[in-house]
Amino acid sequence: MSKTINGFSKLTKQEKIRWLTDHFSSDPTAATQVFSEWQHPNAATQKVVDGFTENAIANYVLPYSIAPNFLINGKNYAVPMVIEESSVVAAASSAAKFWLERGGFHATVLGTVKLGQVHFRWAGQPQKLQQLFPEIRTRLCAACDDLTLNMRSRGGGIIEVELLDFSALEPQYFQLRASFETCDSMGANFINSVLERFADELEFFFTDYPGLLDAERDVEVVMSILSNYTPECRVLAWVETPIASFEELALSQGMNAAQLANRFAAAVRIAEIDPYRATTHNKGIFNGIDAVVLATGNDFRAVEACGHTFACRSGQYRSLSRCTVENGVFRFELEVPLALGTVGGLTALHPLAKRSLEILGHPSADELMCIVAAVGLAQNFAAVRSLITTGIQQGHMKMHLTNILNHLDATAEEAAAAQHFFQHQTVSFSGVRSFLERLRGKNDPAGVL
Repeated sequence: MSKTINGFSKLTKQEKIRWLTDHFSSDPTAATQVFSEWQHPNAATQKVVDGFTENAIANYVLPYSIAPNFLINGKNYAVPMVIEESSVVAAASSAAKFWLERGGFHATVLGTVKLGQVHFRWAGQPQKLQQLFPEIRTRLCAACDDLTLNMRSRGGGIIEVELLDFSALEPQYFQLRASFETCDSMGANFINSVLERFADELEFFFTDYPGLLDAERDVEVVMSILSNYTPECRVLAWVETPIASFEELALSQGMNAAQLANRFAAAVRIAEIDPYRATTHNKGIFNGIDAVVLATGNDFRAVEACGHTFACRSGQYRSLSRCTVENGVFRFELEVPLALGTVGGLTALHPLAKRSLEILGHPSADELMCIVAAVGLAQNFAAVRSLITTGIQQGHMKMHLTNILNHLDATAEEAAAAQHFFQHQTVSFSGVRSFLERLRGKNDPAGVL
């Protein structure tokens, strides 16, 4: 039986499910039931969700959580987070509560410039192209007046267009690099539309411009696309407190406040030095960032790609956060590029994305950048604090225990008994299963259960 198909996208959802389960499932009936169950009960809502992508047959659900008590720039937020990893939301909430009593988080937007590129080949001399470029730039911008009108009315639009010469690395290769301000929109569609207009106008220019040699009229546009690397669209978030405010936490770990603060700073410094540690360190930052980006209908993949590239800007992959302990003051900060939007795209279509923005007080893109960066910093603080004190596994395994109990169909009474027992025991799947078996045997000596 063939496992290839033509016209799959034209099938109805039920026909897609039937073909898939018939060809790729050992139990088509059970698989069909799962796909059928994971649909939204409201048909209109399901139609909206199906429209987000192609060939949709079901919904893949992730937990939608709230991390309360985030004091950011003097304003209190309950932050929506969408993530499946155990203990992330708990860690963010814990860090938020810790800093709530120490002045909260501070954040400032350092820039909002986004970038796009037109990559092209031209057979003429680079010096000639540089001479022509001022006129080319004027024509490119003028050709986009209709596309940029609405954005300009909101204070955005094209900021600059540069000509970059890469012909020494790749024969005849040049690039137009354009910078944009897209206000509260992430701006991907706007930027790409402008870039494609640039490409058309570039070809028109060389076709029509008087006095060029025939060889100089040939221009080949290779591609026109925004760049997800936006180092000038970034935010700085930080917390700061006297070292003495760590005293209670430090004493609980058998240290004094200065020892705890210095150990924390050393852990962050290690992530600046060692890319193996930096990768895991930054992954923890993105546990927080991605969760809020996803909850607000933004593109977490673009945010991560940009952040990791930014972490390599020195030529080595390094920590995105920094820590100093000076003159009795502990300061922990995160500088990260975040190209986000609060209008358009999924922010306007996804019902929960709309609710997320409502919960956050309908923030501007700049405010959302500050919120997201603060959550990333909180996540990083919680992770490093755990690593230098109790260890990362304690909180993680506590959450993992709940997942194991659910997997083993534990009752509420069994779960409560297991939570108590494993407070001081190592959590493992086999250990929890053995505990439940002993518990069930004790409660059911006849062996009925």
